[in-house]
Amino acid sequence: MPHIDVNGTSMHYTDTGEGAETIVFSHGLLFSGAMFEAQVAHFSKSYRCITFDHRGQGQSAVTKSGYDMDTLTDDAAALIKALNIGPCHFVGLSMGGFVGMRLGVRRPDLLKSLILMETSADPEPEENHAKYKKLNFVARWIGLWAVINQVMPIMFSQSFLNDPSREADKERWKKTIVGNHKVGITRAVMGVVNRKPIIKELDEIVLPTLVIVGEEDVATVPAKAERIKSAINGSRLVYVPKAGHSSTIEQPDLVNEIIEDFLREK
Repeated sequence: MPHIDVNGTSMHYTDTGEGAETIVFSHGLLFSGAMFEAQVAHFSKSYRCITFDHRGQGQSAVTKSGYDMDTLTDDAAALIKALNIGPCHFVGLSMGGFVGMRLGVRRPDLLKSLILMETSADPEPEENHAKYKKLNFVARWIGLWAVINQVMPIMFSQSFLNDPSREADKERWKKTIVGNHKVGITRAVMGVVNRKPIIKELDEIVLPTLVIVGEEDVATVPAKAERIKSAINGSRLVYVPKAGHSSTIEQPDLVNEIIEDFLREK
């Protein structure tokens, strides 16, 4: 799989499909571009699809610094420019949505449209700080295996977790999360926990924007998506039933349909 050196880091990415337009997928914390497998398989029939791993996660390099949202946004912008794929459709889930919103405000020239999934424009709620920092400490010094049972209900809906037909999927993503680099992932977590709000800047976004949220999302609850929708003029909000914080994995076919409808009407 290819890597590209941009903005002081080496980023892993995938490049699949062909088309007149390009979709870039930006993943959520604890995952990698692989969380968009079903979307790439679907959209690469008519679009060029790019996924990339944020620094410290997936197969990208672990750097000493640069895990704040502004630097991650600069990483994404540098990738888009280096691959000469702008303006593109940008799909950002959770942390990827933090990046997408900042691109929409600061680098709209690189984007054709914006799709924000299971994300928030607010800072991390204060009541979550102690819990997430404790989980992060255990993950760093013992291992992610020691916190995986607490992490899964944050990342996935109860509908997904309690569905016996999804056992193989659950085991796969458990292994994926546990397999993260301990140093890289704990630095990435702190970048998310300490992020600054962007809600007051969202009225500057003039791109066609779709907001998607799982109805059972407990990490960035639907009210967060509603705030984003209200702040971005002309944006659309769609709820995904029986999905939590990782709807691309939990309800892939429905997510593909929602995105396809948006791109078709854009």
